[in-house]
Amino acid sequence: MCIVAFAWQLLDQLPLCLISNRDEFYARPTAALKTWPNSPIIAGQDLQSGGTWMGVTATGRWAIVTNFRDGQDQTQYTTSRGELIQQYLSTDQSPIRFAQALDKHQCDYAGFNLFVGDRQQAVYMSNRGEAPQVLAHGVYVVSNGLMSEDWVKTQHLRKRFTQEFLPMLQQNIAETAICAAAWEVLEDERKVIPQLLPETGIRAEMEHLLSSTFIQSPSYGTRCSNLLRISSRGLDWIEKSQQGARQGELIQIQI
Repeated sequence: MCIVAFAWQLLDQLPLCLISNRDEFYARPTAALKTWPNSPIIAGQDLQSGGTWMGVTATGRWAIVTNFRDGQDQTQYTTSRGELIQQYLSTDQSPIRFAQALDKHQCDYAGFNLFVGDRQQAVYMSNRGEAPQVLAHGVYVVSNGLMSEDWVKTQHLRKRFTQEFLPMLQQNIAETAICAAAWEVLEDERKVIPQLLPETGIRAEMEHLLSSTFIQSPSYGTRCSNLLRISSRGLDWIEKSQQGARQGELIQIQI
């Protein structure tokens, strides 16, 4: 399902600073963060459908997708939302041109929220009610509803991201402290009280389980956490495994 928070064009020399969690069934086969062979893409990979939930290129193109949760939609889609990231990162289209082209066949996919960008422009769209829009500078947070809905879950992450994490980036502190702060925010298991949960067509017990930033259950939960920074000079992406034999392992790619 996933959740993402990022600062866009807010920090000097750092167009993008992004943190995210990827939530998925533990049994779904996945490859960790890597440079894909014969491809410009740097990303983890969903080995079941072949796409990815988040990716970048060495030139500073980036994209991330979250599922739009709709328990009433029982349609079987033949196209994977993970292909959207792969498609964008494999082209040289501007973010807005890519989103506008996708808008014409968005119904081929299950519900999604999509961010695509480079160092100069960032665009958001959803095929469940949000047309492509170029983002102004600011902080953006999305989980599994529309960005405009601003669930309590996203409000909580926004507060911690802006008040606890971002100020640290403007201080002269150790890299290890910055990473620790990112994981502290992303590993928050506080759940939303039942009266404030969204209604997405799933059971109330499941809605409650999914209401925390960090999700844990016997079969489904947060698989990895990410800290991505794209600067005017390069990029730095750290992925932290949150599940299985690799739990706690860090993979870092710097370009």
